[in-house]
Amino acid sequence: MATHPGGLTVDTAAEAGTGPVVRVRGLTRRFGGRTVLDGLDLEIGENEFVALLGRSGSGKSTLLRALAGLDPDVAGEGLVDVPGNSSVIFQDARLLPWQRVLANVVLGSTGAAAYRRGQERLAEVGLAGRERAWPNQLSGGEQQRVALARALVGEPRLLLADEPFGALDALTRIRMHGLLRELCERHRPAVLLVTHDVDEAVALADRVLVLEEGRITVDTPIELPAPRQHRHPGFLEHRERLLAALGVRQTEEAPR
Repeated sequence: MATHPGGLTVDTAAEAGTGPVVRVRGLTRRFGGRTVLDGLDLEIGENEFVALLGRSGSGKSTLLRALAGLDPDVAGEGLVDVPGNSSVIFQDARLLPWQRVLANVVLGSTGAAAYRRGQERLAEVGLAGRERAWPNQLSGGEQQRVALARALVGEPRLLLADEPFGALDALTRIRMHGLLRELCERHRPAVLLVTHDVDEAVALADRVLVLEEGRITVDTPIELPAPRQHRHPGFLEHRERLLAALGVRQTEEAPR
């Protein structure tokens, strides 16, 4: 056993590559007198793509930060992927403006092998030839592609994504959905995607969770043929069920 940076326990089963990538029991986080995560239980298997929905303030990002080891005050028992073998992608690409694109992708690594992997990931996200560009020379969608390349360059077992497409326009977001799914099928990390977008969750995930009052209240598998069509009866059925779980009437706009 080892200590996760966020206060959770890392089980040696995760280090050996057996069992789930994430298994937590009784995960709790309080801010003053307010309980945001209330004895939450969660398990994410190898290569599983899980989407997490919830109303604003429900604790989605708090949960992601806990699993990433970014919150030292979380309490609970269980296992999380080996520290250093997980990665996080945020809504903001968070590129260093004084570093060129390739240097941003391989941030923290040195050597020819690291730069070769960085070039490979850039090619996979459609940015071959842009290695020496500065971040301010890229569009918002391109910057997020760089962030995705950086998140995958170390071949993580666990990819944590906190609304990574929320700031993109609708067309760019659809293209990024396809790219993310393609890259996850190729590199096979387990994924936890935090999103407000019900359609995004149903389009991408193997499983969709709803977080409410600090606990998982819905846990439903999404078994639809790929590519998933928004007009497919099964897609619409999942969408309506999840919107109802979020307290959204059919006449209201889906949360984004």
